[in-house]
Amino acid sequence: MTRLHLGISAKRAAILLLPVVLAACAGSDDGRSITFTDDRGVAEQPYPNNYRAELLAFMRTYLNNPVDVHDAAMAEPVQRTVGGRLRYVSCLRFTPRESDGSYREVRERAILYVDGRLDRVAENATEACAGAVYTAFPELEKLTR
Repeated sequence: MTRLHLGISAKRAAILLLPVVLAACAGSDDGRSITFTDDRGVAEQPYPNNYRAELLAFMRTYLNNPVDVHDAAMAEPVQRTVGGRLRYVSCLRFTPRESDGSYREVRERAILYVDGRLDRVAENATEACAGAVYTAFPELEKLTR
């Protein structure tokens, strides 16, 4: 074999072995998965101190038209078990302006926090928001583009 042919074979072998090497690096000796946040599951989660500002920033991008939202109300975050994990959950009710300028039914969303930061919005909020105590959220009604 020529020297050039050996060099190409070594490169191919390295490329083929790369996923195996990376998988070995991703493993954990204690059997836990690697996550960007320390998902403590049922452990005490930190309170999301900046939840209102984070939610407003998120809603500006979540809504197709964040202008002229009506009937905005929010419940302060409380700890609840969601999907087997302890999370802070804040509930939100609002009526967004539709693309044709009309308003339809009130929407309810559950906002989930992990490690004190907004993690995701659950559109099916019936169970997570059962018994939530809502107060007016005028900042959402004043959003601009």
